[in-house]
Amino acid sequence: MSLDPARFATPHDHVYLGGNHDRNERRTWLVIAITAAMMVIEITAGTLYGSMALVADGWHMSTHAGAMLIAALAYRYARRNAGNSRFTFGTGKVGDLAAFASAVVLALVALLIAWESVMRFYRPVEIDFRQAIVVAVIGLAVNLLCAWLLREDHSHDHAHGHGHSHGHDHAPDNNLRAAYMHVLADALTSVLAIGALTLGSLYSWDRLDPAMGIVGGLVIARWSWGLIRDTGRVLLDYVPADEDLPDEIRAALETDTDMVTDLHVWQLGPGRRAGIAAIRSTAPLSLDAYRAKLSHIHDLSHMTIEIERAPSSR
Repeated sequence: MSLDPARFATPHDHVYLGGNHDRNERRTWLVIAITAAMMVIEITAGTLYGSMALVADGWHMSTHAGAMLIAALAYRYARRNAGNSRFTFGTGKVGDLAAFASAVVLALVALLIAWESVMRFYRPVEIDFRQAIVVAVIGLAVNLLCAWLLREDHSHDHAHGHGHSHGHDHAPDNNLRAAYMHVLADALTSVLAIGALTLGSLYSWDRLDPAMGIVGGLVIARWSWGLIRDTGRVLLDYVPADEDLPDEIRAALETDTDMVTDLHVWQLGPGRRAGIAAIRSTAPLSLDAYRAKLSHIHDLSHMTIEIERAPSSR
């Protein structure tokens, strides 16, 4: 006896990319182009005019451009392999993996900034305040433009083909967040540098510049730790203490006759969750009936349900 495959076919895919995936990818590439162009201009001008401040800032921007390249390539890889069946639950978490790597790079940048600043306390260098301020102001302007391009956009709300609207576009994209933090870190160093250089030029406070460098390094390190922690949790399928989805699933499924005996929930991508539930029931319903009970949970994109018949108490 042969089975008819059509009887068991389900129109279901495993594409769990964020709602703004394409938009975020385009903007990340644009920011890389702007940063790279500014980097080339600063290094070239610094070399031609003998300005070490311009050269140093140009190479500093190159580290952030490289980190953002990780984010851009992750977007492209996730999109191109979204339909690859070898990724059991899709490529939605590729961005989190890239964000984790980018956060590590950000932590290293923070350590380098702090270390270089400490060294300047012991080996002070002569500062051309006017030229350095101009470089910092230009860098800040470029970073603010890039930060505006990489901002989270919650103005669009798309409907998905499941009979109801999803809130996926409002979910945080850690890959975009990592790129944004690199730009924000650069902007912070520019702001601190402008303040330190301005006061230094007015009052001859040469030590204020490395002091602000240490402050900036510590702040950036704190940002990177938060990103490492959040992306690491996603990669390890950790359920945060404030995640109410497991309770929401239990409340929707459990009745006087149905008890959830095992439940696992994890993230598939930005705003996309999956779950596995085992239900012990004295009066089991159909799978469609149980799925209907969960239809109002918009972030639940994939659910596997196992039903076990319990002996009747009568």
